[in-house]
Amino acid sequence: MKKVTILIPVYNEAATLEEILKKVESADFCGLEKEIILIDDYSTDGTREIYKRLPYKVLYHDFNQGKGAALRTGFENATGDIIVIQDADLEYDPVDYAPLVRLILDGKADVCYGSRLSGGKPSRSFMFTHLLGNKFLSLLTNILYGSTLTDMETCYKAFKADFIKGIKIKSNRFDFEPEITAKVLKRGARLYELPVSYYGREFSEGKKITWKDGIHAIIALIKFRFID
Repeated sequence: MKKVTILIPVYNEAATLEEILKKVESADFCGLEKEIILIDDYSTDGTREIYKRLPYKVLYHDFNQGKGAALRTGFENATGDIIVIQDADLEYDPVDYAPLVRLILDGKADVCYGSRLSGGKPSRSFMFTHLLGNKFLSLLTNILYGSTLTDMETCYKAFKADFIKGIKIKSNRFDFEPEITAKVLKRGARLYELPVSYYGREFSEGKKITWKDGIHAIIALIKFRFID
């Protein structure tokens, strides 16, 4: 394995995009060559102007489709041996990716999740409703799929490329997280969790996920347990 692809879905993140890219550039992904792919999901806040001064591949959506759709586009264009997901805000720190990638490089994992809820790393206090929602969704995942995950909804997910590219993603929005988790578990992935830091933001700071996405996540977990 020689290359890691970092997929960054972007929607109206002009305030944080350049800073998170600096963090990605400076982070060590176990010495692997980095391929950074930005997928712009029809940003309208000036984000698209920033791309003109960046040296990365940018893929554009002609209308807003959601995080799942952006990642589907990213997976189709990724050429790395390992694929990781990085949000365009500053809630997660790319330095936490190296231990996740290392488990795949060492042949121990097909998929590795970074858990915000397993302890051992700095974590900004969650909004209470989000914490309850995350715990409930992880519990439901464990009941339905016989797993022991602590943080199904985490952004930080690392995949062995030839494993994840064999999975077809249908969800367009934040229900990507339960769908991909359901499908990797149903396919018998060697899935590990490691703790990661979390610097959560409020809605006033640009957070986009809401309680409605939690409802869609429940539906997705149940649906993909029995189909596809």
